[in-house]
Amino acid sequence: MPVFGERSRARLLTCDPRIERVLNRAILHFDFTVLEGHRGEEAQNEAHATGRSTKKWPDSRHNRSPSIAVDIAPWPIDWDDRERFTFLAGLIIGIARELDVPLFWGGDWDGDTEVADNGFDDMPHFELRELPAQRRT
Repeated sequence: MPVFGERSRARLLTCDPRIERVLNRAILHFDFTVLEGHRGEEAQNEAHATGRSTKKWPDSRHNRSPSIAVDIAPWPIDWDDRERFTFLAGLIIGIARELDVPLFWGGDWDGDTEVADNGFDDMPHFELRELPAQRRT
């Protein structure tokens, strides 16, 4: 059974407890690494400058403390293996829904399960967002 390494655990501790709950359950089923939780000003502006983020400091969900965003990757990392990122995302989103955590994936920003309609793919990225109000009937 996979477990988080020391660096992944430390990075996960910078995240909102709801993200921690989801990822701590997911690691029991699939091996992945936590790349980043909270991101400081210098790291955020570098991510923006290199095109890894569309946001400058302090506008990213990574910039809050605790972070309401996390970047993860299947282990071992193969940046060209979109299928493994997508598989991992399905696991994460399924667990988040089971735990009633409003987590969205950077491969499906609008959460409609259609991945071809993204303008910007951020395969490692997950973020907390409030869900739209439920429609009353």
